[in-house]
Parts: sequence; structure tokens; C-alpha cells
Amino acid sequence: MAAALVMTGCTCNDKCHKGEHPCWAYNATIYELNTRQLTEEGTFRAAEEVLPSLRDCGVDIIWVMPCQPIGKLTRKGTLGSYYSIIDYCQINPEFGTRADFEHFLEKAHKLGFKVILDWVANHTAPDSEWTKNEGWHYRDSLGNLMVQYDWTDISKLNYENEDMREEMIRCMRWWMDSIGIDGFRCDVAGEVPTDFWNRAMSEIRADHPQMFTLAEDEDKAQELTESAFDMYYGWTLHHLMNSVAQGQKNVNDLWEYFAKADTLRCRAIRMNFTSNHDENSWNGTEYERMGDAAHLFAAFTYAVPGMPMIYTGQPSGNHHRLEFFEKDLIDRVEGAPEYEMYKTLNAFRKANPALYSNEKGAPMLRIATDNDAIFACVRPLRAECNGESKKCCCKENTVVAVMNMSGEEQTVTVQTGEYAGNYKCICGKDVTLAEEETMTLKPWEYKLLAK
Repeated sequence: MAAALVMTGCTCNDKCHKGEHPCWAYNATIYELNTRQLTEEGTFRAAEEVLPSLRDCGVDIIWVMPCQPIGKLTRKGTLGSYYSIIDYCQINPEFGTRADFEHFLEKAHKLGFKVILDWVANHTAPDSEWTKNEGWHYRDSLGNLMVQYDWTDISKLNYENEDMREEMIRCMRWWMDSIGIDGFRCDVAGEVPTDFWNRAMSEIRADHPQMFTLAEDEDKAQELTESAFDMYYGWTLHHLMNSVAQGQKNVNDLWEYFAKADTLRCRAIRMNFTSNHDENSWNGTEYERMGDAAHLFAAFTYAVPGMPMIYTGQPSGNHHRLEFFEKDLIDRVEGAPEYEMYKTLNAFRKANPALYSNEKGAPMLRIATDNDAIFACVRPLRAECNGESKKCCCKENTVVAVMNMSGEEQTVTVQTGEYAGNYKCICGKDVTLAEEETMTLKPWEYKLLAK
């Protein structure tokens, strides 16, 4: 019996084969670095010592949370928020000096990492020098600086002011030209006019064509990623994963999401994640939100189209919410199983081009099963060449994922159809799949197979 297949992800065409994004991004895993909480010292010098372990784990891109000086006026907590920036072109002394950051960057580059900086273009600290420039910030009818939401430690910038726009781009260029970072993760990108991002990224890419950009946004992802950004936040998928883990949603809800969402944004890479700095601090760790399903959904972020993201502390077995405005060191568990899990998942992704992001990887097809608790898919990559470039040829590669998305043991018959054959399990064992394969999976157990 043939497998029941549903197309998701980018459908390749001649343009896609040439590569829409930096060549190094397609098989990458991104890691969010919370400098303050990563080490006891909370500095870039101390963070350097962790880089070899992250590289051994298979991380490729390090996203550094904002590292500029933090405002003191209406500061939240003792140390303040990374996202209340007083000076875009300085280093927060809490983390060290400019020389310390440059040394960290040099070591990261030597180890093969790309490093992107969290960029806060929506607002500054209320005591930033920029607030002295007329028209650079929004003000109320009494002339007071304006905040958003409950972010009382920030002041919103006014993008109707051309001088402010010019200075913002100059500061971004300084980090690329003078410091040598590899791109930006842009905070609340959807709150900033898209025409600004289009201009800024176009101008900077003219000199840095391999720059990588991530937008913290999903609602406006289609317009933001048309030219400015390479990747967007998979918030909807993240919330769906939480809901499935909590028994509020199911496998069919996931497939409905993929059928709709992945056909809309061919160019952009979705960032898949089970945690980040916001989720961990405000909504709880992945273990609070997902319970025993946390490891399954970590694997899920690798199996489905997109790029997986790991947050500080996840590979070391961190199980507590990190304070956002205070020092709060991550848990470091000796022999944490999470480290080997992420190392294995990263190696599996790199070894199987079917799992690469977007047009360099394979579409995801649904495999029919007789059990609605099971998420089963195949990602088949065929050896095809674009006539204009023989370098895009790739070996044939197929990945099958079978995941028990329930807290009970499940027996399932999987209709693998034409994708039956001999596979290698992520655990290293040889596995043969029949056209109709019956298997039993423990609660929240998953199988990732490749040939």
C-alpha cells in the first residue's frame, strides 16, 4: 500500500537550487547564548571556555543576546534587561571589554562557529544619549518618553525620523565592519517598519553577502523574509508542541499546521525550538511545559523542516527558570543525558541532507498509520541537478520519523510503502522497514531512521 503523502516545506525550483541563504546555514544548529547565566563569572572570557564543548555538541551558529551597556534609569532588577540598551557601540562591562568580546569572537571563528548578535532596533534605554535628539523617540502629549507593554525600562524609537534610521544602520554596520560578527537576530522585528529592515539589510549585505539574519516575528514573517531576513520564529509550532505535550492538541493539529504554514513561506527558514530566554524565564522550562515529552519534541525540531535552536542550559541539564534581571547560573549536571541527545541529533542532521533547511533539504511527507497518537513522516531527497550548476547535486537520502506523541505505550502499523527498506537508526542499529511495519513505542518514544 502506498504511503499517504502531504507536501510541506519549500518545493524546489531553479531559483531555490542556487541557494537563497548563506551556504553555511543549511545544515546548521543555532544556540542562544545567555552570557550572564552561562558561567559563574558571566563574562565573555569565561564563555570562551565553553565553546569547545558546544562545538563538540554540534552547534554551528551562536546567537549572542544583547551585550551592550544597560540603562540605569527605571532599570528592572539589580542588573537590568539585556534589551534596555544605552549605547549600541559599546560593550556591557558586566561581560567584559571590547577586547574580551573580540577575543571571544576570534576563538569562536577559529572553532568554526558563526556568531550573530541580538539587535534591539525597536527601542533604547530611557537614559540613552539618543533620547536627547529631537524626534528620535515617541513622546506623549506632555513630552514624556513612551514605553510599550510593561517594558518600563525602555523608550520606543520613532522610525519616521530619517536621522535616527541612518544612525541605526551605521551602528549595525559598525558591528559587521569593525567587530566582524556574522549577522543579527533582531528583537521584536515586526514592531519595526519592514522598509527599514529591507534597506538596512540590503546595504549591509552589499559588503557582507554571507550575513545571516533572524527575525523575532512570525505574524509578519512573509513580508519580513521577502528580502531582509533569512529566518523567522516558529512561534505557532512551538505553542502547538506545548499543547500536544499537555494533551490539549494532537497529531492531526500538527499536520494541519504544516499543510497551511509551510506552503506560505518558501524562502524563509523556520526556527524550531522547545525553549528560549522568554519561554524559560516567563513560561517555564521545557520540562515544566512539556513534562516527559520534552526530549521527544527536541528530536521533533530536527525531524521537521526548519532549523533547530538550543537555548543556554539545555545541553547541560538545566531544569530551572533563569532569573531575567539578576544573576542566576544554569544547572550543570555531570553526564547530563541532554548533552548526548543534542550531540546525536546534530550529528544525525549533518549526516542526512534530507534534513537540511528549506530548498537544500527534502519536503516532508506524511506517512499513513492506524494510530492517531503517532506522528509519522518521511523526508525523501532525490539526486537531482540544476542544469546551471552541477554543484547542487546531492546523494539520495531518506529519513523516516515515527513518534509516539502520547504518555501511553502505543502499537502502530506504519504504511511506509515505497519507502520500505534498510535503514540505520539514530541509535546506530540497522533496521528494516516493511511496506506495512508494525511497531510498539513506549510513552513519548521516537524513532529516527535514515538511508
